[in-house]
Amino acid sequence: MTEKRIHIVSFDIPYPANYGGVIDVFYKLKSLHKLGWKIHLHCFVYGRQPSAMLNSFCERVSYYHRDISKSKLFLKIPYIVCSRNNKLLIEALLEDNDPIIFEGLHTTYGLLDDRLQGRKVIVRAHNIEHEYYRNLGLSENNLFKRYYFNNEATKLETYEPILNLTSGIASISRADQEYFNKKYGDKSFYVSAFHPYDKLSIPDGLGKYILYHANLSVSENHKAVMYLIKNVFNSLKMPVKIAGYHPKSELRLAIKGNSTIELIENPSNEKMDQLIKEAQIHVLPSFQSTGIKLKLLAALFSGRHVITNSTMIAGTGLDTLCEIADDPIIIKEMIEKLFDAPLSLIEKNKRAAFLNEEFSNLENAKKIEKFLLDF
Repeated sequence: MTEKRIHIVSFDIPYPANYGGVIDVFYKLKSLHKLGWKIHLHCFVYGRQPSAMLNSFCERVSYYHRDISKSKLFLKIPYIVCSRNNKLLIEALLEDNDPIIFEGLHTTYGLLDDRLQGRKVIVRAHNIEHEYYRNLGLSENNLFKRYYFNNEATKLETYEPILNLTSGIASISRADQEYFNKKYGDKSFYVSAFHPYDKLSIPDGLGKYILYHANLSVSENHKAVMYLIKNVFNSLKMPVKIAGYHPKSELRLAIKGNSTIELIENPSNEKMDQLIKEAQIHVLPSFQSTGIKLKLLAALFSGRHVITNSTMIAGTGLDTLCEIADDPIIIKEMIEKLFDAPLSLIEKNKRAAFLNEEFSNLENAKKIEKFLLDF
């Protein structure tokens, strides 16, 4: 049998797997490795350090400098794409004829090179990127950053038809799949998010507090947590924990003097897992619906009650596993109701049945494998 070999081009170094996009990449690597694929992983470096852990799942790992100079802001190609233009990467991809997975539009500059035409190429669509960036602009208060997000959104929308040059588009949510299917036809297929969970691991009994967790440096998440602080958490008597990476000074100021709210900055993966398991209620609203939020999966696999809003669960199929509220008064009422209520065995079994079918890492890897082998 011919060896199964593949290139995976990642927008960032996917270990440690501690934020949404790299979580999907890292557990995809592990799952394809488990199916016997020999992986040449290509990573862009711009802050995170090379990791020996990746050698456990990849036959070869190559690292490339990402050029984040401001001059690239003025090019027609989106900044997230042209800053990842690297000749050494193209040369490495041309060493053989193995299929390629480009992780996000971010990494697809190579598709502009005619020498890659005819290759089996999948782009993993982590979002509808121009919608994602436009929503980041709406969430951003800084005028320069807002201009950048809006300008990048326009460029990404213009650039997106490069997906016509691919063999396939692996959409991360059913809503995104519907969008890509309408624009690019049968080459689009649904592969839900890869994640760290093999099975449900929800503790028995009651939790101790209410939790919001996210990458707090992302403007969308900052907007969501500020909304909760001002409209929900401000009047609760129960303890509240907010956990995540690089919170902004506005958040720290907003909770100053509030003895019921605790901010946990830059927790390790182990600490975050503990926080999720010990919470009684996860409150996780979102103000944009593209992609799927891995923090929601984390809460459903390892946490007790989950309260979210319609935007967060749109197109995910997870609405039957969550309490849904789009009004802060209703969120407060749900918190009051659920804070002293154990998660029932019926609810746990319901979650297990759905998540094991819809969000199995191994089954998702098999979808990618089937697409590659059938192409």
